[in-house]
Amino acid sequence: MSDLCVLDTDTLSEILKQQNQDVVVNAAAYIREHGEFAISGMVYFEIVRGLRAIKATTKLSAFDQLCQSMTIYPVTAEILDLAASLWARGKQLGKPRTDADVIIAATALNQHRTLVTGNTAHFEWIDGLVVSSWRK
Repeated sequence: MSDLCVLDTDTLSEILKQQNQDVVVNAAAYIREHGEFAISGMVYFEIVRGLRAIKATTKLSAFDQLCQSMTIYPVTAEILDLAASLWARGKQLGKPRTDADVIIAATALNQHRTLVTGNTAHFEWIDGLVVSSWRK
């Protein structure tokens, strides 16, 4: 089906919600082929932060269970250094660049994985980053 991937927050959120049929089908096919999802520690933070903000304890518990079968790449100094370079390059180019986005992109680059996101335009300016969407 595909290369090894790192999921962006929006894609993982869509998998958890099970509402976008294209994402659900692509996620299932990915699991059949590769056995597990992988995310950046930044994605973990964004999902947990959102669930805690709305006090969604049942969903938080379900997410914690899912995390037991996922690879969660830590946000290391090496990844943060690469993210800082990406942020600076994005600023020079006038491209959108949130801290979370560049950390997630740096994680995918560091791990030599495709970044799966519905926000492909946020990342298309990053040299060497392969970006894919499961929405289509």
